[in-house]
Amino acid sequence: MKKKRNSVFQALSMISQFGINMLVPIAMCSALGYFLDKWLGTGFFFIILFFVGAAAGAWNVYKMVKTIARLDEKTDNPFTSRIEKE
Repeated sequence: MKKKRNSVFQALSMISQFGINMLVPIAMCSALGYFLDKWLGTGFFFIILFFVGAAAGAWNVYKMVKTIARLDEKTDNPFTSRIEKE
């Protein structure tokens, strides 16, 4: 039972990391774009920096998935071993 609970917490931790890695760059770039638009009196920096943040977040998630996949090859990951058995 304890091993199952640990795998649930590990999965929740991984999902949280994906969300944080995606949302933080979007929020920071959007805030920067908003303040630039207010300061310069424009209306396009928010949109441009929003998409820059989304691209940066996607890149962060991609790097994280690559790292997890590389670690999975070296060790026996409980998530993939359970999936392969089913």
